[in-house]
Amino acid sequence: MPHLPFPLESRLPDVGTTIFTTMSRLAQACGAINLSQGFPDFSAEDVLFERVSHWMRSGHNQYAPMAGVAALREAIAAKVGTLYGAGYDPEDEITVTAGATQALFTAVAALVHPGDEVIVFEPVYDSYVPAIQLQGGVVRRARLSAPDYRPDWDAVRQLVTPRTRMIMVNTPHNPTGSVWSAADLQALAELTRDTGIVVVADEVYEHIVFDGVRHESVARYPELAARSVIVSSFGKTFHVTGWKVGYVLAPRALMAEFRKVHQFNVFTVNTPVQLALADYMEEPSRYGGLAAFYQGKRDCFRAGLAGTAFEVLPCSGTYFQTVRYSAISSAPDTAFVDWLTREVGVAAIPLSAFFGDGRDEKVIRFCFAKRDETLQAAFERLRRFC
Repeated sequence: MPHLPFPLESRLPDVGTTIFTTMSRLAQACGAINLSQGFPDFSAEDVLFERVSHWMRSGHNQYAPMAGVAALREAIAAKVGTLYGAGYDPEDEITVTAGATQALFTAVAALVHPGDEVIVFEPVYDSYVPAIQLQGGVVRRARLSAPDYRPDWDAVRQLVTPRTRMIMVNTPHNPTGSVWSAADLQALAELTRDTGIVVVADEVYEHIVFDGVRHESVARYPELAARSVIVSSFGKTFHVTGWKVGYVLAPRALMAEFRKVHQFNVFTVNTPVQLALADYMEEPSRYGGLAAFYQGKRDCFRAGLAGTAFEVLPCSGTYFQTVRYSAISSAPDTAFVDWLTREVGVAAIPLSAFFGDGRDEKVIRFCFAKRDETLQAAFERLRRFC
């Protein structure tokens, strides 16, 4: 191909290939066990696939309504009402999206104007900041510090200015596995009271919370729900991340703005999959048992690392476990995960990738959403070298 015949000014000059793509590619090249990217290596139940096939073969293969199939929106409303005591109108306050990343991007694109300030909590999931920058927003970072990665609300309060338009929150938190408490949600409500601040709540791991702790959804708090866009993910809940189907909850006025963008950057989402998900959600145990399932994997993973020099940090939710490796190596975390992948044969993610300044706390993230045999094979490799 010829060279571009004119200079191109990038809108994201500091953005390259994501760390997840980089580490998964390296894992594949090295034959390493991939505990880096956040996806299961096991499958959903056959009944879910059977329902997709049923709707495909029944001829439901054309565009769904822009906001999503009515049956699925009604199933979402029923679930949210049962779990959180919140009433969302399926017609005007629930939208099915092409995964959570699209939902987050669309929320920012719909609500952030050039010069608006957006507060994020770092380590921050990598899609938030580019979405803000593409809208001309200004990123303000509140730091979560090891080992517990809990918000310092006094520090957050100092970041709020008359230009603050949005606060993006994530609980259970990727990459750290921390979970916000009721006190945290109350602090957020107090912070935003009598302001024009919109909250975007990334709750894609809502069903993966451990040790009997309750997921404190923003939807539980009417004062917060009235100013919030809440994002969740069927991919994370039902082990089908490649389907890229999620949903958004928001009060009518916010949802109207969200849909203005959604209709042009996606329009609608896979019809037979939506219908199948609506069928599948008729049985609440299919998401209600997720916490116990993944807590078993978390406990197995933590026990499997007991024979290594890793310092295992707290994990209250998600399917990620962070560890500090400073007893093993003084190398930067990016160099350490490269060595771990090439020489040990296990891929992980460096936490510095989630900090704007590349802050290196000698902490890395493993994904334990894997089959038991995958985890055991990883433990054998890690114990030999670490």
